[in-house]
Amino acid sequence: MLKFSHHKNITRCKLETIEKAHQIVNFLEEKKAENILLLDIQELATFTDYFIICNGTSDRMLQSLSTSLREFAKKELDIIVNIEGESSAGWLVADLEDIVIHLFSPELRGYYKLEHLWSKGKVVLNLQ
Repeated sequence: MLKFSHHKNITRCKLETIEKAHQIVNFLEEKKAENILLLDIQELATFTDYFIICNGTSDRMLQSLSTSLREFAKKELDIIVNIEGESSAGWLVADLEDIVIHLFSPELRGYYKLEHLWSKGKVVLNLQ
């Protein structure tokens, strides 16, 4: 659903958070991210509404995903994204305020098990 806000005689159309999350998931899938999980944690956390958790198969792929995600968010969602972490460390985090995206190496995802830590969240989408 779209939200319309009126400010100084300008009508702006904003995407609902869930629609943004779905666009990001679609983008990550196109970029070959693996094991994409969209998790609704609105009732569990105050700092964000959704987690998107996915894997990249190598440091290079994680770096490519983070770079292209930053460009996609700016161009398509009009959001400047700050991405923390290094691809060589195996975990990058992109904070879009209402959506936090975790880009993992398979090893670190298995180690930290965010899905289990946030298991009371609602799985919206799980692409294997």
